[in-house]
Amino acid sequence: MTGYLFVALAVLVAVAGWRVRDRLRHKARSGMTDEIVHQIETLGRVDAEDVEPLDLEEARAGEDEFWAQTWDEPEDDW
Repeated sequence: MTGYLFVALAVLVAVAGWRVRDRLRHKARSGMTDEIVHQIETLGRVDAEDVEPLDLEEARAGEDEFWAQTWDEPEDDW
């Protein structure tokens, strides 16, 4: 019985470690650093060469599509 508990605990620790590692990798890939934040605070913009400009038409179409959706009315459970 103790062996199963040890195995279950080891699996739980391994899964938790894996999730933390993935979370840290995602943070590193996000690209937001203290240097970029400082640049935004001082200049009000980010100077980057590899950033594609935002497609305003695509953003507007996505927003229009979102607001065109119908929403279910909340049910009264009183």
